[in-house]
Amino acid sequence: MRKFMNLFFVVPIAIVLILLSVANRHWVTFSLDPLNTETPAFSISLPFFAFIFAALIIGALIGSCLTWLSQGKHRKALRDQSYEANRLRREYEKEAPAENKQTQEIAPGLPLISSS
Repeated sequence: MRKFMNLFFVVPIAIVLILLSVANRHWVTFSLDPLNTETPAFSISLPFFAFIFAALIIGALIGSCLTWLSQGKHRKALRDQSYEANRLRREYEKEAPAENKQTQEIAPGLPLISSS
């Protein structure tokens, strides 16, 4: 199944990214100084596909962070339910031996009757 997923999804995406890189390999200058276009204070020159890939990676990271933050209430509810289940389990385990002891004390010499 994993090989099928690689062939069906990863390989076509890789081919598209390679074609995008080859088609956009000319150099572009990225500047953060809009007032001085002649000699900007900070600028970087890279192939255009590097900026495209950086934008895709940054977008994926921001989307992942926002998704993780928005699902925090669900993780908290699950954590609270887990704590409650563990508390109830511990409470039941404390009381279960006491219940068995009480049923044995009711009729100490008689066998217990089961309903099954």
